[in-house]
Amino acid sequence: MIVSWEWLREYVDLDASLAEETANRLMMTGLNLESITPAGDDLAIDLEVTSNRADCLGHIGIAREAAAITGRPLKIPAAAVREASVATASATSVTIECEDLCPRYVARVIRGVKVGPSPDWLRKRLETVGIASINNIVDITNYVLMESGQPLHAFDHDRLKEGRIVVRRAREGETIEAIDHHEYRLTPQMCVIADAERPVAIAGVMGGASTEITTATRNVLIEVADFASMSIRATARSLSLHSDSSYRFERGIDPHQLDQASRRCCELILQLAGGELLSGPVYAGRPLPEVPAPVTLRFAQLKRVLGIDIPSDEAVRILQALGLTLSGTATADSAAFIVPSWRRRDLTREIDLIEEVARIHGYDRIPEDAVVPLTISQKTLRDQVIERVAHVLTASGFFESVTLSFIDEKLAGLFQPRTGAEQLSVDHSSRRAENLLRQSLIPSLLNARRENERHGSFGVQLFEIAAVFLAARPGDPSAEPKMIGLVGTDSFSSMKGLLQLIAQRINPANTISVQPSSLPQFVDGRGAEIRLNDQPWGWLGELDRRISDQLDLKETCIAAEVDLALLESTASLRPQFTDLPRFPTVSRDLNFVLDEAVTWSDLEAAVRSAAGPLFESIHFSGQYRGPQLPPDRKSYLLTIHYRSPDRTLTAAEVDEAQQAVIAACETRIGAKLR
Repeated sequence: MIVSWEWLREYVDLDASLAEETANRLMMTGLNLESITPAGDDLAIDLEVTSNRADCLGHIGIAREAAAITGRPLKIPAAAVREASVATASATSVTIECEDLCPRYVARVIRGVKVGPSPDWLRKRLETVGIASINNIVDITNYVLMESGQPLHAFDHDRLKEGRIVVRRAREGETIEAIDHHEYRLTPQMCVIADAERPVAIAGVMGGASTEITTATRNVLIEVADFASMSIRATARSLSLHSDSSYRFERGIDPHQLDQASRRCCELILQLAGGELLSGPVYAGRPLPEVPAPVTLRFAQLKRVLGIDIPSDEAVRILQALGLTLSGTATADSAAFIVPSWRRRDLTREIDLIEEVARIHGYDRIPEDAVVPLTISQKTLRDQVIERVAHVLTASGFFESVTLSFIDEKLAGLFQPRTGAEQLSVDHSSRRAENLLRQSLIPSLLNARRENERHGSFGVQLFEIAAVFLAARPGDPSAEPKMIGLVGTDSFSSMKGLLQLIAQRINPANTISVQPSSLPQFVDGRGAEIRLNDQPWGWLGELDRRISDQLDLKETCIAAEVDLALLESTASLRPQFTDLPRFPTVSRDLNFVLDEAVTWSDLEAAVRSAAGPLFESIHFSGQYRGPQLPPDRKSYLLTIHYRSPDRTLTAAEVDEAQQAVIAACETRIGAKLR
């Protein structure tokens, strides 16, 4: 926001020589000072306005801040107008067909204006803030915009078909030539201002050339409206067409100032261009928003939060200077304030009022050694789970990646485990190619793997813990689940073991199992669906070469993706104490011949069910398929460990457990001891 120093002084009686000091004090209140540049007899002060302070996108808003920090009174133009006896409604009408995009619209008509050059004072002020002078009517709309922060537009009323205004969505295939004399193709998602036949302005963004003000204009319709910020943002970005008006509508305007801005514009037109203002505005749309409930400030909270004493009467003065109205009478302990319409979005709680008092009183007046009570923050359960998972993975040789949530169509097609999920995309000028929101972390990790290989780093194992996007349902965790994605070079069994280690680090009682996956991105027979405590958890497998070749990857890729929320729901992170074993373990090997349909999980379950109380663990030691076995048979070699907590086991005890295991495997899964 570029501010004219001389213009600012019209609203607050500031010493002419204190421009730099005032700008620095404004900076200390939150309006960052970018530069002060001479502009003829004036100064152009460039202030950075944060997105929550749309009220400071006009000189009056900045003046209100200056008045509060200096204690000087604020002078706002009265916007007094003299109206003719003829009603505006007899000359025009306003119809809103899309109140979701345009909740409110105010129109006034001035007849008999004389369009010409602007006076020097108006032209110079606009030039100081970077706006070129066009003619007196257009310049006045820009002047009121930069004064109040409320965008306006002036139409040549005689060039409006039937002289009326229709606010509607654009129709499929409609185009408009804007006042920059470029043609824009419109879509039904865009709001336009139309007359009886065609669009005459892109709502909130730019007017149309067909009704622009020229020296031939005699009758003017002044538009002041409230447009939905998200609609204006989407339209401006879609058309790559941005303006001072769209910038302000995107951040939200104050609907309570529509009539004030309209009257102010008409006042200046009558002064500088003459004419006759028709009686009364034509208003269309919803009623103005209700006044929000008062916000109470407890004066004791100032000391508790800020660590310094600020007198209660000073706090009241500051808030009133900023436009807040005292509700009732202040007591020794507290005061309630009604928030003005231009701050309704960011002053909603007591802490917001405390911040206002602090910044105007001066952050620099809070000493560095002020005692402010602090509470130690604690990590959430999710934070603890993520930290533990990351620790396991980094200790296992994986590097953490942070990749963008946006991918292109080619990457999105590499790995699509959820075939039924709607593919979400964004329509944005900066996202012409990579405009898809990813449904899996694997494509992003594969892309990172490719970049490492291109730079000569082979064998890199990567992981990422981040959200994927399955549906457009804000606030619904299932629409944006957080996943753990892994891409490595080790074997399928190593990756499975790593996932099992992760699960057991979160809860030692966790168990994982796998079953064959039909995902076409995995090598046939080397893909699995993973289950955590018998609930679907994710996917694991070796990626098919046709996937790797699309990215020109040289090495085999093992990929896995599992759901963080399910893992978190099982968390038991309190350390458990167990005595170190005092007696030795006894290990025995078994080699079973099995049908191809029998999985390791089936064999493991049979062993665990029959091994008895001395059983400690089971490990897969190898498998065999070959000429010594029938084509539909395989053998699994396994090792079983036995241990007693209170004695050394005898050979007879172990043999008895082994025989029970062999019998169970033969009975339950048809295994034969090899």
